[in-house]
Amino acid sequence: MKFEWYLALRYFKGSRKSSGFLSFIKYMSIAGIAVGSAGLLIALSIVHGFKSTINGKIMDFAPHITVTTYTDRPIQRVDTVLTHLDQYPEITNKQVIIQGEVMIQTRDQVTGTRLKGVDVTEPRYGISRYLSEGTYDLTQDSTGLPGIVLGAQLAREISAEIGSVITVYTIEGIPSIINSPEIKQFRLNGIYETGIDQFDNVFAMVNREHARSLFGYHQNEADGVELRLRDETNISAFKENLSEKLTFPYYNETIFTVFANIFAWVELQENMIPLVISGMIIVAAFNLIGAILMMVLERTRDIGILKTIGSKSKIIRRIFLMEGMLVAGVGLAIGIAVSLLFYILQVNFQIIPLSQENYFMKYAPVEPHLIDFFLVTAITFILSAIASWFPARVAANTDPVKVISFGR
Repeated sequence: MKFEWYLALRYFKGSRKSSGFLSFIKYMSIAGIAVGSAGLLIALSIVHGFKSTINGKIMDFAPHITVTTYTDRPIQRVDTVLTHLDQYPEITNKQVIIQGEVMIQTRDQVTGTRLKGVDVTEPRYGISRYLSEGTYDLTQDSTGLPGIVLGAQLAREISAEIGSVITVYTIEGIPSIINSPEIKQFRLNGIYETGIDQFDNVFAMVNREHARSLFGYHQNEADGVELRLRDETNISAFKENLSEKLTFPYYNETIFTVFANIFAWVELQENMIPLVISGMIIVAAFNLIGAILMMVLERTRDIGILKTIGSKSKIIRRIFLMEGMLVAGVGLAIGIAVSLLFYILQVNFQIIPLSQENYFMKYAPVEPHLIDFFLVTAITFILSAIASWFPARVAANTDPVKVISFGR
């Protein structure tokens, strides 16, 4: 085997007599594999980054399961729902919510949004890590104004800043003398930004008791109960189990249903992009057929001499198979190095910016997985071995007398 490796390395390095065209073909094959493997590794790391970042934001910010009713009417006895939910050890957090459509106004701007009343004593999941300004404080300040927290897009739309007074109007039916809207003022204490429109441009969060007062709910009424589970992978199974016991008029909705369009978009990226980039590796690997055939043609005299001195066909075949593996190995090493360099540059300098409106983040996230490097390496070598087999077989089956005569 050492003899085959010696000749394969020697042929790979070439000689001064080697044609420039052959060297060009060889380097193009190396470049093709390098570009294909680097492209696939970079694409996979970006896809993993997208999935991890977007799923992380949704899982951080939204409830895993929401218990509501099938109608537009609120839950009449939320205490009985909470008592039932107490029996499930899988639940780590329960938030009773009161929400409805409102108009919010600063001195100059007004817009519609959804006001969500939550428990002032309970942390709002992972919202604190997405605060871009201020704090998550829904309590009253020294002037008696309760706190409110807005999404960044919503705050920009009404030109609100930390400390601004926000006036909230309920919009039940058509305002009239007998149907005047409830009005309450709040102090803007915090602004959060996730990059996801369904969060940043939709919710205004206040103390649940102030939402109860605005919407005229009784003490035991609520629009829903938001649940967080200990195990995120168990959400769908837990929902099915809960639905069997907490039946009509209650309706249980998972995070995967509420944000189905975003999860479907992420899954599409995860499936399609690597598939398209994989084509580059396949094309590059099969370019090896031409490169190895050119090497066989240039080494016809050497093949004849090797056969004349007793080298078996399998030895000749191994030499040119190893030649193909060397080309693939060098190309793959360059591709891996380029992908790692890209990872370092993207993490530190964000060289690929994104439109946050379209992609929910300001720059492409990267998350390389070790398994991807093993898979790309294995696929590249397997395809290269298949592509190298035909020219290696041609070399092994050549007639020594004819090739020596051809080489004169």
